[in-house]
Amino acid sequence: AGVSGPAGGGRGGEHGPQVPLSQPPEDELDRLTKKLVHDMNHPPSGEYFGQCGGCGEDVVGDGAGVVALDRVFHVGCFVCSTCRAQLRGQHFYAVERRAYCEGCYVSRSVAQTGVQWHDLCSLQPQPTLVQAILIPQPPEQLGLQATLEKCATCSQPILDRILRAMGKAYHPGCFTCVVCHRGLDGIPFTVDATSQIHCIEDFHRKFAPRCSVCG
Repeated sequence: AGVSGPAGGGRGGEHGPQVPLSQPPEDELDRLTKKLVHDMNHPPSGEYFGQCGGCGEDVVGDGAGVVALDRVFHVGCFVCSTCRAQLRGQHFYAVERRAYCEGCYVSRSVAQTGVQWHDLCSLQPQPTLVQAILIPQPPEQLGLQATLEKCATCSQPILDRILRAMGKAYHPGCFTCVVCHRGLDGIPFTVDATSQIHCIEDFHRKFAPRCSVCG
């Protein structure tokens, strides 16, 4: 689950004409040529950020879109897959490359697992920022501790969020610097030759070459 990031006012929702999959190559080449001529004669008025993952149209201009799920969306196109509420700047859950608001995600989990709300209270993942290393556990695994991944630090099942690093899974609270024990969830870190995790500051204090005069 996560928070969408700005790509650059909100255009979106309009769908352009769809090109038939069976369109002959000559017609496709003619369409692309006309589009190229049109684009050259009508340059965008702002910076181009890519094609919208929702409607397929161009996302142009600062504030026009958001970045989420490794794609660019118009502000108006990045919505909950169930209730269609806009998610710009909101916490959301990412499931199978679809975005869900918190309420719809909980309802979806209950519908799929048959677990009632009060049973979910202690297990339901909290919304988390969408980052490459931070993801919610699949809903179908709620309550099935035998199938849950175990933390590489404490060896306990991970019930809510998984933080992945170096091919291993961690509780976010267990992913800490081996020297100062500061939590490194969302913070830059590095590892030594034995794969021990360090914050940047402690790594440099521990391994940086020392001056032969002042030490």
